[in-house]
Amino acid sequence: MAKRHSRRELLKLGMGIGGIVAIPTSTGAVAVEAQEPPRGVLTPADKFGNVARGNPVPHTLRGDALIQARLTPETWRLEIVAEGGAKIAQPVTLDFPALMELGKTHGVKFIKALQCLNIAQPLGQGLWEGVPLREVLRLVGTYSNVRRVHYSGFHNDDPKQIFQSSLSLTEVLETPPWELSPFLAYRLNGSPIPLERGGPVRMIIPWAHGFKSIKWLQRLVLTNDHRANDTYADANNDPESHLKTAAYMDRASERVGKNTPVVLRGTVLSGLSGLKQVEYWLRRTAAKEADLSMHDPAWGTATWQLCRLDAPPSDWRSVLPADVRPTDVWGFDPKTGKPRDWPLRYGMTGWTANLSVLPPGLYEFRARAVDLNGFAQPEPRPNRQTGLNAIEVRRFEVTA
Repeated sequence: MAKRHSRRELLKLGMGIGGIVAIPTSTGAVAVEAQEPPRGVLTPADKFGNVARGNPVPHTLRGDALIQARLTPETWRLEIVAEGGAKIAQPVTLDFPALMELGKTHGVKFIKALQCLNIAQPLGQGLWEGVPLREVLRLVGTYSNVRRVHYSGFHNDDPKQIFQSSLSLTEVLETPPWELSPFLAYRLNGSPIPLERGGPVRMIIPWAHGFKSIKWLQRLVLTNDHRANDTYADANNDPESHLKTAAYMDRASERVGKNTPVVLRGTVLSGLSGLKQVEYWLRRTAAKEADLSMHDPAWGTATWQLCRLDAPPSDWRSVLPADVRPTDVWGFDPKTGKPRDWPLRYGMTGWTANLSVLPPGLYEFRARAVDLNGFAQPEPRPNRQTGLNAIEVRRFEVTA
């Protein structure tokens, strides 16, 4: 059963409730409708957006079926083998206690947002803990003729359902100091990873869309095959696509009362090229219009204004699990315990646009992210195959 979080727990996790709103409060500000998932630094494990494949979906297994699938900490096993011309000194079968033991000397902790390539909203953000993939590969001893590492998770022993992905050996072994390497995660927000989130062990690829972070991980294959084996490669998607810097909007009320301050909110994800700012364009219209083509002249005359980003927590100890210090988390300064980047690299935070009181009429609101290279969303990768990042629009009416 999913754990229920009290109001006090949600406040400790830094949660807010997203949404656009048109409900005046006693202070004259605008209240927020509880229509969106909780938004904050860490998303509770039971509040992540759920994307799963399989028939039946593996996280629905119970009893003996769960044990036979090796999806409990006691029965979990990871097979590490060589195929396709690659050679290793010895195949290895790793169990959960051995992985945890590796974590004592090689463990990493990283706050990362999950985002699906084909879903126009982040799924959530968590503190993931695990062991770098390169350290796990050392268990096989010497190896040669290896170009890629293929990995897959349990999916009912049905080859047609197998959820799989791959990385080049370079991506596994060499990571610049400002990046985090791929790792095998076994904890989420300080607790064992729930089955619904891909536990007992899942792969986490920090820079990639969610389909690279395979759930229910059970097999690693070192291969000399140069081709990617990603599940979604045949669906006309780019299997090597990195996370995009992009702004997303919370759901919006379509009617706002007269003399009511309007506040719109959303989430921004800091992708491969980081985040410079989030900005909005408010456009008054005479009638509800069709979506603007990206070639419409109106884009060239748009006036974009800055949104306010949520500030990082002033006390990270109130956000992180009790046994985790800020200095334990990758990307935090070891002396000050403050994040080196905000938003966190491959993480997300909230943004707010305060529009104050607007005259009666019809309005269109758009928000976009601008990365550190100065590219404004949907650039520099507007093509859908590399992930959805179209500029969203919210239409609303201020009533007379």
